Order: sequence, then C-alpha cells, then structure tokens
Amino acid sequence: MFTGLIEEMGTIRAARSSRGGVDLEVEAPAVGSAAEVGESIAVNGACLTVERPAARGFVCHAGAETLERTTIGELRPGASVNLERALAMGDRLGGHFVQGHVDCVGTLTARRDEGGTVWLWFRIPAAYARYVAEKGSIAVDGISLTVTDISRSVFGVAIIPHTLANTTLGTAREGRRVNVETDILAKYVERLVGGEAGEGLSSEFLAEHGFISDT
Repeated sequence: MFTGLIEEMGTIRAARSSRGGVDLEVEAPAVGSAAEVGESIAVNGACLTVERPAARGFVCHAGAETLERTTIGELRPGASVNLERALAMGDRLGGHFVQGHVDCVGTLTARRDEGGTVWLWFRIPAAYARYVAEKGSIAVDGISLTVTDISRSVFGVAIIPHTLANTTLGTAREGRRVNVETDILAKYVERLVGGEAGEGLSSEFLAEHGFISDT
C-alpha cells in the first residue's frame, strides 16, 4: 500500500529481459539506501519487489502481467521514474490509498501552462473512465492527484510547482503514456452492487434487511 507521495525520482540504469519479464536496475540514492530485499517499491505507480541491492540503488523484477498492463516495459536506460516506498504504520496519509496495482495506461492529450500551475488532460480506456469522478483521487505514474474535471474518457488534473519539480510530470508532453490507478473505493462499490452483471446488492435485499422502506 502506498500514498502517491513521491519520495525520489530515480534513473533506470539497466533493463534486461529475464524470466519472462524484465529486471530493472534503478539508481536512487535516497530510496535505494533504505530499501531492503523483499520490500515493495512503487516504480511509476507499479508495485515491484526489491530483489537485490545495486550501486546507489536496487534491482527489481517486472513480470509478464506488469509488462502487459503498464508502461514499465517501455523504460530504457536513462529514463526517470517516480519512486515511493510502501506505507509504514504511523506514517502521515498525505495523499490517498494507492495499491500500486495499475488499472490501465493513459495518454496525455493536452497540456496548458498557466503561471506556476500546469493543467494536464489524459485519455484512458472507456472501461475505466467510470471509476473517475470530479474532485476524486487518481494516481498517475504513482502520483496522487485530484481530478479537476472528467468528460467521457478524458480527465484533467492541476499540477503544482512542487510536483512539477519533483516528479516526471514536470517534463511530460502530449503523447506521453502513463500508468493510471483509479480510486480503489469505486471498484469495490461496483463489485458489491453487482456491476453490469446485475448481481450483488438490490433494492429488494436492502428492503428485506431494513435499510430502505419497500412502501
């Protein structure tokens, strides 16, 4: 579990095909010096496991499922990545609950610089747009952001100077592909009420158990 508050921007030093996936060597002096073998680290929003230490960083493995659902497989040596270690009990929850389980890949469709703030709009697959709500939370490449607006499959966010300076969104331009994780609450509520399958909670069930009146 993470919060979407980026601790450090790391640099990919190597990306090697291995065991049906990719081994990533990440240079990150701050995060790498504290990371322990076996712990989880969010790399551009994807939860990966530290397998061994490396010079000024660590090595982690991204399996086939991760490569299929995220942009991790597109990373090349020299690329910058957003890093966050897993949430510890007692930490401040400055962002929102982020699982590190990327839902889909989105594409930056527009950018508008306005004073110290940058407005970004991303397009995501329609199947995931229903989980996005105005003023709700969303994670873009592991960064906890607030949705400013949503229209069909395109949502907007406003990026403040601190985020621009300390994450990879500072250099993002139109066409950039990003990892997107929607708010966990929306997905579980949909599952609970039955989603499109028509199963789960119903008005009859709620009335039977006294939650609503059937009169």
